Amino acid sequence: MTKGAGTGLVFVSPLGVRMRYMVRLHFPSSNNVTEYEALINGLRVAIEFGIRCLDVRGDSQLVIDQVMKEASCHDAKMTVYCREVHRLEDKFDGLELNHIPRRLNEVAEMLVKAASG
Repeated sequence: MTKGAGTGLVFVSPLGVRMRYMVRLHFPSSNNVTEYEALINGLRVAIEFGIRCLDVRGDSQLVIDQVMKEASCHDAKMTVYCREVHRLEDKFDGLELNHIPRRLNEVAEMLVKAASG
């Protein structure tokens, strides 16, 4: 997006309590940049809440593969984002990243649209 974008974060506690966050990006960004921004902001929020174990579910297979070292970063910007995720993951006792189809990520997608508008 040329004028900025948004990300949506949904935290679900072990008891099923949902916390929703929107982040507005005030710079042009590609889909992959937006996905990394969502992941990094989500990790930072989790750290602030004192969360030590986290199961991240995202709909960008590329970002998850890059972070899990199953795909290499061919772009310098993606390398910087990936390094930041690895720096933050040291703050967790358990961090798992899993890909889910976008159709199963509809609450986050709704937040993305709201944050983008």
